[in-house]
Amino acid sequence: MKLLLLSNSTNPGESYLGYPKQTIKSFLGDKPLNIVFIPYAAVTFSYDEYAGKVNDSLQEVGIQVKGIHTFVDPKEAIRTADAIMIGGGNTWKLTRTLQENDLIDLIREKVNTGTPYIGWSAGSNVACPTLRTTNDMPIVAPLSFETLNLVPFQLNPHYLDAHPDNHGGETREMRINEFVIENPDIYVVGLRESTILHFENGKLSLIGDRSARIFKFGKEPYELTSKDDFNFLVNLN
Repeated sequence: MKLLLLSNSTNPGESYLGYPKQTIKSFLGDKPLNIVFIPYAAVTFSYDEYAGKVNDSLQEVGIQVKGIHTFVDPKEAIRTADAIMIGGGNTWKLTRTLQENDLIDLIREKVNTGTPYIGWSAGSNVACPTLRTTNDMPIVAPLSFETLNLVPFQLNPHYLDAHPDNHGGETREMRINEFVIENPDIYVVGLRESTILHFENGKLSLIGDRSARIFKFGKEPYELTSKDDFNFLVNLN
C-alpha cells in the first residue's frame, strides 16, 4: 500500500493545498497518472467547484485530477484509476455517499493492491476502520460507521491542544480519551495541522515539524515526532 494521509488541506495565509503539494508530487512521481478525485465530502459547494479547486492548485506541480462524479460509472472510475484522492469536508456525508455508491470494498481492494491513496481531513478519516474519531457533525446518517479500513488505527485530523476561553465543553483530548476507554484495543493518532502520515514500502512515518499525539487505553497520551518509529501502529498483530 501507498498512503498519504494529511491532517488539513490549507494553513492560514497559504494557498489551497499550499503546504502539501510538493509532498503529493513526490509521492505520486513524474509519470502521468489517471487520478480519480472523490469530492463527496463537499456540502456547501458543488463537486465541480471542488475538483476545479484541486486542479487549480495542483497544476503548479503538474498534477490533474478527474472528479468521480463526472464518470457514468463510479465503480469503473475506481477500477481504472492509477491513484485515488479524497478531499476533506463532512466525513458523515462522505461515508454515506461512498456507501451508497458501493465503493468501500472496491477502493479498499484497489489500494491494498498498490494504487496510491491520498486523503486530507475527512479523506484521512475514512482511511481508518471507522469514522468514529471525526470532528464533524453527523449531518446525515451513514449506512454504518465502517469506512475503508486501510490502516488498523484511528485518526483525529485537525487535532487541537487548546481549550478556548469561556468554552465549557470537553477538550479534544478528553473526547479521544472517552473513545479509547470504550475501545481499549484501538490506537488513536491526533494529527496536528501541517502534518502528514506516510505509508510506503511497509513503513509508516510522520511528515512535518509538529508532533503527533498518541492515545491508547491504559497509557497516558504521549507525543511522537517525525524522528520516531510509527510502525507499531501498523504491526499490531
